[in-house]
Amino acid sequence: MHRVPLVVFSHLRWDFVWQRPQHVMTRLGTRREVLFVEEPIVRDGPPVLELEQVARGVRVARPQVTEPGPAFGAKQQVTLVNLLRDFVRRELWSPVAAWLYTPMAVRVARALEPQVIVYDCMDQLANFRNAPHELVDREHELLSYADVVLTGGPSLYREKSRLHRFVRCFPSSVDVAHFQKATQSSEPADQAAIPGPRLGYYGVIDERLDLSLVSALAESHPDWQIIMVGPVAKIDPSTLPRRDNIHWLGQRAYGELPAYVGGWDVCLMPFAINEATQYISPTKVLEYMAADKPIVSTPITDVAEPYAGIVEIASGPQEFVAACERTLAATEDERAARRTRVHGVLQHTSWDNTVHRMDNILHYLGDFGGTTTLARSAYGWR
Repeated sequence: MHRVPLVVFSHLRWDFVWQRPQHVMTRLGTRREVLFVEEPIVRDGPPVLELEQVARGVRVARPQVTEPGPAFGAKQQVTLVNLLRDFVRRELWSPVAAWLYTPMAVRVARALEPQVIVYDCMDQLANFRNAPHELVDREHELLSYADVVLTGGPSLYREKSRLHRFVRCFPSSVDVAHFQKATQSSEPADQAAIPGPRLGYYGVIDERLDLSLVSALAESHPDWQIIMVGPVAKIDPSTLPRRDNIHWLGQRAYGELPAYVGGWDVCLMPFAINEATQYISPTKVLEYMAADKPIVSTPITDVAEPYAGIVEIASGPQEFVAACERTLAATEDERAARRTRVHGVLQHTSWDNTVHRMDNILHYLGDFGGTTTLARSAYGWR
């Protein structure tokens, strides 16, 4: 059976923090050709599609255009369509399937006349800082054309189910074997000299983090060492709290993360409760579990609802500090009970299984030539 190639449109760059798009596309790339289209780079000179092979079956396309404005926006669409049509004709079988992480690309995607359109909604991007003003309209447009909507968590599933007939929830998953290396890895040099106890976070450091909470943790216990691993985005680095026991280590590759987590006593998810975090489903919660580390989080819905018996949930600085104190003081029996609950969660989830199920949907919708009766029957669609 011929499997149609994918043209993927992403608001995230491939070499940024490794998360849902990279997990999904590296696995789909073993089953079908994937062209991962990043947001255009504005520069002088003739338009060009810079290409890089990043994994088996996966090429990253970095469009170079002269038109300014929002990524994939109206000013860039003609150039992008011409670049991508030419590539599809030369390099891929036609027709293709379109897979969108950003609604901003809906008009470019439709111009390729895809066999099927998948909207993989991993975040409510319109709620993020600096979101293009037309993003809401483009999402409404995408929802009217998408054959299926996949969501990154139950909160988004509930929201998008009101707006589209065919919505399936695929929460963020985990590569357990990768994070089990946390117990075997050597200490990274920039962390080895930091004493304990260590309380750590990795991920993007942006408006979704409660920096006042991070500061309160460090102030409450000067002997605690707060390890922050990840790139700073969309916020002024000068606003980061600075104390002797807060360590901003910068971005680290996905392959390095288990070694850092392995040296932490508590894993942190100090997310702000705001518009930008209303629908987030953090991938790191399961990764922390796979690393066999206790977790303290603010009450993010997609963490608190499914994992309240495993993750310590705390609101505000005072509660968050107290939760970290309890976690550090946990008895071995309490730790063993947590591990048992964690095992029950992890044995039912993996990125391999998640992507296999995603590909089954794509197989029926795209490889059979559209939204067929067979596909509707297989997935209970009407």
